[in-house]
Amino acid sequence: MNLEITGTGSCIPELRVPNEDFIANKFYTREGALIDQPGEETIRKFEEITGIRERRYAKPEQQTSDLATIAAQRAIEDSGVEPEALDGIIVAHNFGNIPHGKIQSDILPSLATRVKHDLKIKNPNCIAFDILYGCPGWVQAMILAYNYILAGQGKRYLVIGAETLSRKVDKHDRDSMIFSDGAGAAVVEAIDKDLKKGILSTASQTFTEEEAYFLDYGESYNPEAGHDTRYIKMQGSKIYQFALTHVPAAMKICLDRSGVSINQVKKVLIHQANEKMDEAIIKRFFRLYKTPAPEGIMPMSIHLLGNSSVATVPTLLDLLRKGQLEGHDDLKEGDIILLASVGAGMSINAITYRV
Repeated sequence: MNLEITGTGSCIPELRVPNEDFIANKFYTREGALIDQPGEETIRKFEEITGIRERRYAKPEQQTSDLATIAAQRAIEDSGVEPEALDGIIVAHNFGNIPHGKIQSDILPSLATRVKHDLKIKNPNCIAFDILYGCPGWVQAMILAYNYILAGQGKRYLVIGAETLSRKVDKHDRDSMIFSDGAGAAVVEAIDKDLKKGILSTASQTFTEEEAYFLDYGESYNPEAGHDTRYIKMQGSKIYQFALTHVPAAMKICLDRSGVSINQVKKVLIHQANEKMDEAIIKRFFRLYKTPAPEGIMPMSIHLLGNSSVATVPTLLDLLRKGQLEGHDDLKEGDIILLASVGAGMSINAITYRV
């Protein structure tokens, strides 16, 4: 029995937000000191480090669950599966629905329940639940669906990653420019075939000794902004070093479990967090096999879409499968791809997959 992705879909919000929109922002350090440099210089350095030129934000009337539903509908249509035949819906997110202009998250009912409702699925045996696992949430939700199916709990799961991070950022924190909104989804099914395809292996890790609070909640860096609202805060340099140290090793664990050679890997789809960090991770991963990283091995969407957390990997996969990534050929039957992510927790995971 193979566990294959039979359909993908994504929802890339229409509202484009270029770096130039942040020129007039007043940015402060973690200690609350005003960063006294021209806005143009701030965004120039930001783009050099992250590779981000623009990002997408949801429209004011859109919620995270709305983006999730759009991506889900597209994935279902792509798969050809009848919605009533789904055995489960898993939604990975971090902050639930956040109405525009509000500060309180809404996760009652769960986003998965809302998506099932919006899809008009009546089947009570189609379970619907959310997971919170930081940026690696969608990959972990895929691993959950994989294990549910292997355990005999159904044959078809809809797995979604959705986020509206633009509503949880401190506009006085330079890191706010990294985050974006979006959703990606996939249908994974059990299919009887002689040729081994689909998910070949998985790996997951969580580091909490010193790393647990590298990403957390905190007050605005602007000391005059008040203390009633808390925002996403991250220790960028520590996360960077953590990722370079641990992500390549976790990816190697995953690939080695599959029995696939490094030379067979066609593409590596890694969480779109920071261009320089992702490039360094890929180089170190291939170095573990004493081979250079091939040209074009790592598709990127961060330049125009930013970091949409749980939505980055499924969105990237959808764009790649549908030939919408410039410079990257369509995936062909038999191609080996590696999906990997890292984020709050601090957690890492990976999947080896044969198309």
